[in-house]
Amino acid sequence: MLMVRFHPGPLLRRLRHRVPAAVLGVLALSIDARALELNGRTYFSRPPWSVDLISYYTTVWQPFAEYYFTVELDPAAGASLGELVITQTRGVDRWFPFNVEASRAFLGRPRQQGPAVPVQVRFDQAERTFRVVFPQPVQPGNTVTLMLKPWSNPSMADTYMFQVTAFPSGPDPSPAPLGYGTLRIYMPDRW
Repeated sequence: MLMVRFHPGPLLRRLRHRVPAAVLGVLALSIDARALELNGRTYFSRPPWSVDLISYYTTVWQPFAEYYFTVELDPAAGASLGELVITQTRGVDRWFPFNVEASRAFLGRPRQQGPAVPVQVRFDQAERTFRVVFPQPVQPGNTVTLMLKPWSNPSMADTYMFQVTAFPSGPDPSPAPLGYGTLRIYMPDRW
């Protein structure tokens, strides 16, 4: 049986004009629902669509670097943000390590920090992939920033790219690709 639950609003108005009446009869509205659920999978109604990556330390081997990944959730997202997956897809240095325990998240943007957001981070060195779980999912309408801390910047100058995917909070979440965060690492100027 096909079961769909979703937060009423703009999505309902769009579906009403595109979905046959017979299918609409199967739709079940739940006022308390925060996400679109289809056959047991959870979706964003309006997924986040981009990610910003900022670092204020951009030369090779530089210590104290922090990489800030910022995601904005639409007020009509229909689901809270439950997880991010971040994978390094480009960059010469594939082995620079991270201090995973120093990772943190907060509402707002870098240098405009709001309240802290609990976060659990795992890093797979071989795959260069971070799995970031928000135990208290980030509600629609908020901007959240995740800070990842390498022990130092990469050892080689290059353009490093990180693919970011968001997952809504809920059963069997469907991924929402956000694109790539780009980090340029330079050789220091020497006279």
